[in-house]
Amino acid sequence: MTNRKEITAGIIIIGNEVLSGRTKDINTSTLAKWLNSIGIEVKEVRVIPDIEATIIENVNHLRKKFNYIFTTGGIGPTHDDITAESIAKAFNVEYGFHKEAYSILENYYKPGEFNDGRQKMAKMPTSANLILNPTSGAPGFNIGNVFCLPGVPSILQSMIGGLNNVLIGGDPILSITISLRTVESEIAKSITEIQNKNNDVEIGSYPFFRAGKLGVSIVIRSSNKKKLDGCYQQIYKFVEKKGIEIVEEV
Repeated sequence: MTNRKEITAGIIIIGNEVLSGRTKDINTSTLAKWLNSIGIEVKEVRVIPDIEATIIENVNHLRKKFNYIFTTGGIGPTHDDITAESIAKAFNVEYGFHKEAYSILENYYKPGEFNDGRQKMAKMPTSANLILNPTSGAPGFNIGNVFCLPGVPSILQSMIGGLNNVLIGGDPILSITISLRTVESEIAKSITEIQNKNNDVEIGSYPFFRAGKLGVSIVIRSSNKKKLDGCYQQIYKFVEKKGIEIVEEV
C-alpha cells in the first residue's frame, strides 16, 4: 500500500482452552498492537488445538508466508504443553534440554523446587535463542523467524519488550478513529469514494452500540502521516457537510 517495504507477521494461538471458550484470547490484541507500533503488520491469526501435527502444519505454512510468526501457549510444564517439541519437529532440529534455559530455571527456583515438570520448561530446540522472562523465569524461544511465547497474557506482555531490538520493522502504522452518530448505509458511498482516492490509506468502518444508540467508528490506518492526515481531512469534510455528529476522535 505504500512504497516502504512491508514487514508482515502471523499469529498462532495454541490451546484447547481457547477453542473451548474456557480461556479468553487477549494475546492477539496485545501482540497486534505492539507489532503495529514497530511497523510490523499482522496479516493472519489462527487459533489451533494442542495437536502436534496441526502445530507443525500451521507453523511450516505461515513461516514461509510471512516475515515473522508468533505462537502463544503450550510451553509450560504439563503433559499437553507440546509446542516446543512440535516446533523442533517443524524445523527438523534437535529437541532437548537447552543449556542456558536449564541454568536460568535451576537458579530461579529454590533448592528442591526444580522438579521434573519445571525442568520440562527448559526443553526446546537446543539451538534456539531464548526470549527472557522477567515475570516467572521460564523463557520463551525463537528459531528462524518463529517466536514462541507463553499463553498467560501478563507474562507474554512482560516479555515482548525484549524483542524490540531483535525484530526488523518498517515505519510504525499510525491510526485515527472517528466515531460518528450514524449508520453505515448513510456513509458507505462517501467512504468508498474517499478510499478509491487514497490507496495508501486503509479505511474501515465498524458499527457500535453505546448508551442505547447506534453509531459507526471509522478507522483510518497508514504508515504515512501526511497521507493519513489528508484522508482524515476528506472524511471530516463530508461528515461536516452531512451534519453528522462526531461522538469521539482518537
